[in-house]
Amino acid sequence: MSGAVQTGWAPSSGPAAPAPARRRRHWLLVASVLWAVLLAGLAWTSVRDDPPTVREQRTLDQAGPIVDRAVGELARAAGPAGLLELGPARIRSGCRVTPLSDGAALRREVGVLAPAGTERAVLTGIADRLPANWRAGVGPGLDGPELRADAGEFVAVGGRSTGDGRVRLTVETGCRPVGSGYTPTPATAAGPEAAALTAALTALDRPADAAPELVTAPCPGGALARTARSAELDPPAPAAALAPLAGGAPLLDNPPVYAYRVGDVTVLAELGPDVVRLAATVGCPD
Repeated sequence: MSGAVQTGWAPSSGPAAPAPARRRRHWLLVASVLWAVLLAGLAWTSVRDDPPTVREQRTLDQAGPIVDRAVGELARAAGPAGLLELGPARIRSGCRVTPLSDGAALRREVGVLAPAGTERAVLTGIADRLPANWRAGVGPGLDGPELRADAGEFVAVGGRSTGDGRVRLTVETGCRPVGSGYTPTPATAAGPEAAALTAALTALDRPADAAPELVTAPCPGGALARTARSAELDPPAPAAALAPLAGGAPLLDNPPVYAYRVGDVTVLAELGPDVVRLAATVGCPD
C-alpha cells in the first residue's frame, strides 16, 4: 500500500464564498432597510405638513369654513346695496369620490342685484373686489358673461345672470369625503333683517309669528352678513302691497321678482303664481 498523497482533489465540502461577496449582500440588505425607513418617514411628513394636492385629500367638514368665508367675501364684494340674499347651504350626497368610496358636495349661493344690461359690469365689479389670490375674472359663457374664481383648497366660485334682474354667485366644493360633515356658522339672535321681514309679511297679509330661517356668512372684517328667510307661502300676493314699504322706489320690479331697501336691509320678494318667498338681508360693511 502506497503512502503517497494524491494531489489535485478539491475538498468534499466545496469552496467557501469569498468574504467580499458576503459583505456586499449584507450592505445591500442594510441599504434597502434604510431606504424603506426613509420613504416611510418622508410620506408621514408629507401627510402631516404638506397642503392637499387633490380635492379628495380635504373632507367636507374641512372645506365648509372655506365655503362660508368665500360667501362672506362675495357679500362684501357685492356691496350692501347690491346684495339681495344669502342662500342656505345645500349638500348633495351620494356622489363618487373614487370608484370605491361615496362622498358629498357642498354648494352655497349669493343673489346680487343686476338689472338687465348691467350683468357684465356687475360681475366685473365683484371680480375686481375679490382677493387677488382668487384670480377672479369674467369671460364669455354659454348664456352670457360668467365670473370664475378659485377660493383655495379646491373651492370653486362662479357667477352668471339668472335673467330676471339678478346674478347668482355660487361657491362649490365638488365631491369629496364627508368626514364629520358640514356644520353651518351658528346664527345669533335676529337683527334688523327679521324686523324688515315681519313688516313685509304683514303688508302681504301673511302670518309673521313663525321664526324665520336665519342664514349667515362671516364678513372679512369680522361682522356677519345675515339673511332672514320666510317659509314658502300660499299665493296670491301682489307686489303693490309692498310698494309703500319701498317708498315708491324699488330696487327691482321685474315680476315675479320685487326688491326694495329699508335702511340697511334689502328685502327680496319672489311672488310667483304657485309660491311666495321673502328674504331680508343685511350685508357686510364697506
